[in-house]
Amino acid sequence: MPMMGEPLDNQLLVAFDFDGTITTRDSFTAFLKWRAGSVRYAWGCLRLAPAAVSYVFHRNRGKLKSAAVREFLRGASADKLDAEARTFAETHAVMLFRPDALATWRRWRAKGARTLIVSASPDFVVAPFARGLGADVLIATKLNVDEAGRVGTGFDGLNCRGQEKVRRLQEVFGPDVHLTAAYGDTSGDREMLSIADEKGYRVFRGKP
Repeated sequence: MPMMGEPLDNQLLVAFDFDGTITTRDSFTAFLKWRAGSVRYAWGCLRLAPAAVSYVFHRNRGKLKSAAVREFLRGASADKLDAEARTFAETHAVMLFRPDALATWRRWRAKGARTLIVSASPDFVVAPFARGLGADVLIATKLNVDEAGRVGTGFDGLNCRGQEKVRRLQEVFGPDVHLTAAYGDTSGDREMLSIADEKGYRVFRGKP
């Protein structure tokens, strides 16, 4: 999937958040639960209770997500996670995707737009879904992976939400990037929506 490229003159650029926008729920949490199994997942969530309590005060979703990475994924093979994510996408896409979001996605593609997914979820989880949708560009949070190809602690860079979404779009398309349309469902999408002509905030309500 292309990751870089300058938009052509008059090129339509349409960006979609993923979790809660294209999907009905958080794909990363769903993946962790599926991968770990119910017992291991419940135990991991119990161990994450202090991080969840701290979140009430600092409201930093990146810290909470980083704690989940440490609990459930630290030391895992990145290649194996990629393979597991492909299996997860193949078996769960039909249960996660909003039909009205997919209809809008297809409408823009029919118009010749470059469709982008810009997500705070880890890129390895979203990538198989993005490929299945035919996304032109995926921008997402990157996990820290060591030289042995195993997941370390935290992220490689910042959690991709808020202003970081705009910064990453500028990194791909240049500092003057402007979107034809953008769709999101949380406060972490507002900066991205602010650079779009058509601002779709919580417009998708469909259920699988």
